[in-house]
Amino acid sequence: MKNMQQMMRQVKKMQEEMQRTQEALKEKVVEGSAGGGAVVVKANGHKQILDIAIKPEVIDPEDAEMLQDLVLTAVNDALRSVDELVAKEMGRFTGGMNIPGLF
Repeated sequence: MKNMQQMMRQVKKMQEEMQRTQEALKEKVVEGSAGGGAVVVKANGHKQILDIAIKPEVIDPEDAEMLQDLVLTAVNDALRSVDELVAKEMGRFTGGMNIPGLF
């Protein structure tokens, strides 16, 4: 019975550490870019887009599609970086295993 109580304390401690790590991810910021930095997107560890910066020279009213593609590419790059950040931060709890729904 004592081993079970000790194991439950360890599980509770790990859950608390995971919760703190997930909360800290909101404060971490990653960037994604496209067009050699013509469009830069910043996102936090909760996949919230914080900022989009577009260099004026890529704004061509006659080629809106190019700008749309650059923004889309930069956003996807930022979100991919968030996934990598989350996997790195939370991977220490899962031993590198991808557990669906955990984070």
